[in-house]
Amino acid sequence: MAEPVNYSDDSIRSLDWKEHIRLRPGMYIGKLGDGSAYDDGVYVLLKEIIDNSIDEFVMGAGKTIEVNMSDHKVSVRDYGRGIPLGKVIDCVSKINTGGKYDSKAFQKSVGLNGVGTKAVNALSSSFTVQSYRDGRTKVAEFAKGELIRDEPEKETSQRNGTAINFVPDESIFRHYRFIPEFVDSMIWNYVFLNAGLTLNFNGQKYFSERGLYDLLTRNSDAENIRYPIIHLKGEDIEVAMTHGQQYGEEYYSFVNGQNTTQGGTHQAAFREAVVKTIREFYKKEFDASDIRASIIAAIAIKVQEPVFESQTKTKLGSQNIGPEGPSVRGFINDFVKKELDNYLHKNPAAADALLKRIMQSERERKDIAGIKKLANERAKKASLHNRKLRDCKVHFDESHERHQETTLFITEGDSASGSITKSRDVMTQAVFSLKGKPLNCFGLTKKVVYENEEFNLLQHALNIEDGLDDLRYNNIVVATDADVDGMHIRLLLMTFFLQFFPDLVKAGHVFILQTPLFRVRNKKETIYCYSDEERRNAIAKLGVKPEITRFKGLGEISPDEFGLFIGKDIRLDPVILKDANIKALLEYFMGKNTPARQQHIVNNLRVEKDDESINPLVAEDVESVALPVAV
Repeated sequence: MAEPVNYSDDSIRSLDWKEHIRLRPGMYIGKLGDGSAYDDGVYVLLKEIIDNSIDEFVMGAGKTIEVNMSDHKVSVRDYGRGIPLGKVIDCVSKINTGGKYDSKAFQKSVGLNGVGTKAVNALSSSFTVQSYRDGRTKVAEFAKGELIRDEPEKETSQRNGTAINFVPDESIFRHYRFIPEFVDSMIWNYVFLNAGLTLNFNGQKYFSERGLYDLLTRNSDAENIRYPIIHLKGEDIEVAMTHGQQYGEEYYSFVNGQNTTQGGTHQAAFREAVVKTIREFYKKEFDASDIRASIIAAIAIKVQEPVFESQTKTKLGSQNIGPEGPSVRGFINDFVKKELDNYLHKNPAAADALLKRIMQSERERKDIAGIKKLANERAKKASLHNRKLRDCKVHFDESHERHQETTLFITEGDSASGSITKSRDVMTQAVFSLKGKPLNCFGLTKKVVYENEEFNLLQHALNIEDGLDDLRYNNIVVATDADVDGMHIRLLLMTFFLQFFPDLVKAGHVFILQTPLFRVRNKKETIYCYSDEERRNAIAKLGVKPEITRFKGLGEISPDEFGLFIGKDIRLDPVILKDANIKALLEYFMGKNTPARQQHIVNNLRVEKDDESINPLVAEDVESVALPVAV
């Protein structure tokens, strides 16, 4: 039995606000991350600052917000009312201090807890706030939440508003970088949800006139949608929807301007309301999955004092619109029932196209029903002794504190999967081993997912047969060798996901694992290098004739070393879908070998040489040639 630990007055410790935020940052901004996922902490920091500027716009103060980002520094300038000069320091450094507790001023604001800006301050190595108000200005500077410069008020000719500059602390956000596509998507969402707002990001203007209609237009290929976008607006609610050709369901949901990427009560209510309204309109009990198959929709609602299921506000938990308002479910159901039913009556061509899409989904479902049943029975038996899957103990569809970390590595061959399996975190990291190159499924129907044993087992391992609601792993990581065969396997897997489960990619769950290409070491130090440039820098640092090892395959990396690359310092490249036209994208890169594609490869193929040997293609070379969705 262990010796009892001394527990006395000295054991009790009180932390001030910045110490607590820095000690438990996950409580305030969710997961830390390095910027490779759209919901990593560095983006939450940016969002917390922009949210305050958006609230000023909503209150009718300031129609323009300027955001600039260079290297690791971020600046946000709005033209709202400006923080009252006497409270500038308090508003960014005292918990539960702010103007949003006055519900008359900010009845439907996201940030009601007085924490957001303080968290940014505490988690930044440099944080500067400057308020301009009625011809006077006040500036204060902090480092890791500690006030280091407090300038007296002075006169200014600048327009009213607030300017904040910050640099996230690299000791907390290790190896972080901002990925422009994630910031671009965030900025677009702000303007879609705030008609009339102009947001300038690094000199580029973002503006929207039609709100969620523009969101679907931007994120959907015109050739893919089956009927013109239905756009419905009411007090505190806006909806846009259509159906496409792709598999799966695609939703964009928002509460008070917050992108609820994990949905919540409002998204569930909307899905339910669409099914109910369409059944009543056509007077037929369609299967709910047939109605929602291939739907592309966006919903934004405003809720007084919203309740979210985490500090990062990605899932709505509120059951009611406000303290005295109707339920979220009833409010959305009544709106959709009235407005969507009216629209379908007034637009018979759209109603016709919608009916045809539902009936097509019904035929496709019935067509694969037989093979689906057999495949599911096989998968159920295989799951008891599935040699392809080395599962973990925690899963994404559980309310475990580490569920965000859940990861499935998809590897090629036994040697690579063996190294990962021996070095992984068994609580949150699982491994799925491919027996070789998977089938090129471009142009095939979803029947192949059930007919192909490997695809079927992968689908069941992920638990995505009926959508992403019960997804078992937050991160799906393709871990293949950095050679031509490894790149080919990546492409075949990406084709599988984009063809049949595009919402998995669009929701930011798919990544490419970076593993070092070189190990450079001497007797005192070992440096792992992910590029030729890093290798050259390592050689320069370690001096004369260090030992250089070129890793040609994952199987060559020992389990002890592999543990260094899939732990806290893991490097992941997110797969980002830049082109809305998935069919055209896959047809070009994975269809027949057209002269256009041949010429593209000739124009872009590179073989890099270094001082000692000719290196095989590294991952970034092949990805840039073969599939431009991987960043």
